[in-house]
Amino acid sequence: MAQPITDQVGFLGEACRAVQELAASRNLLDEFYQKKKSLEKELEAEKKAVSDAIQFTVKKRVEEIESTYDKEIAREQDSLKRIRSKREKAKTQGIRERIEEETAELKSHNKELKRQTKDLFRQEGVPGICNSRLFYSLYLPGGFGEWLILLIFILLCFLAIPCGIYFFIPERSLIYLIGIYFFTILIFGGIYIFFNNLTKVRHLTALKKGRSIRDLMKSNDRKMKVIIRSIKRDRDEAVYNLERFDDEIARTEQDLADIMDKKREALNTFDKVTKTIISDEIAANTKDKLTRLLKDYEEASASAKEAEIRVKEQTLFINDNYASYIGKEFMVPDRLDELADIIRMGKASSISEAKNLYKSLKD
Repeated sequence: MAQPITDQVGFLGEACRAVQELAASRNLLDEFYQKKKSLEKELEAEKKAVSDAIQFTVKKRVEEIESTYDKEIAREQDSLKRIRSKREKAKTQGIRERIEEETAELKSHNKELKRQTKDLFRQEGVPGICNSRLFYSLYLPGGFGEWLILLIFILLCFLAIPCGIYFFIPERSLIYLIGIYFFTILIFGGIYIFFNNLTKVRHLTALKKGRSIRDLMKSNDRKMKVIIRSIKRDRDEAVYNLERFDDEIARTEQDLADIMDKKREALNTFDKVTKTIISDEIAANTKDKLTRLLKDYEEASASAKEAEIRVKEQTLFINDNYASYIGKEFMVPDRLDELADIIRMGKASSISEAKNLYKSLKD
């Protein structure tokens, strides 16, 4: 059961001191909070700085390792490319020489056949123009290619040229087209018959012999093409003496594989061993500072906790012993002093009367 208050002014004084002590405790708590927050920020910044330093150093070391090995790898790859290029050139040259060697007899035979044709035409008085593919295509065609040339010649002389002339005439009519074809046939046909009589009719025997010789030359050309195609498709490279290049390529490929293995081993060793050593060394440089910051932070946290408990106890004490009687709105040092002055000056005999008088004066 609460005891009656005999000393009103003393009671208000005690309440005022309790409120002032609570205010001081709260200020101290705020200081501890600020210090704790500042230390926490500094501690996190220092940890981040250590982490960043470790990451930067590790990244730099990895890049240095990779750069060193990559230069060696690039050098070996360039060397391998050069050797393969030389091998390819040697193979190409070998193929050319092999083709030249295996087709030499056929080429020599064709040269002899060409000489025989020239001698034949010279002896028979055949014009040199007759010893051409165009002439034989027009007068003694043989083979798909020459028949195709003859067809193109016919289409050009008896279709393309007449139609071209007809389409350039401003006023077209059927009579013009018939006239154009008549003159075209007359001109080109006349020229064709003229050369036929001049050459084919006079030297038919020699031209037929030339035809046989040309067919034999075509046969030799086909044989050479078969030989060339067979040589190019041949996968056996032993005849080209490429062993020295193959040996050098094998050595270079092995050297390249060894460097790549060493690179992987170096990176693996760094990741499992060296990285930890670097991290420990960097962390050791700031260990004392981190330990001090952590200790200060823990001390600030403990002080803040104690201040929280003190504020809580003081708050409950004031609420139970003073605020419940005086009222929370008067739990301010200035107001408590004014209530005490009112009672001290005899204007009120109790705290309740002093509160009512205070309110009436403020209204």
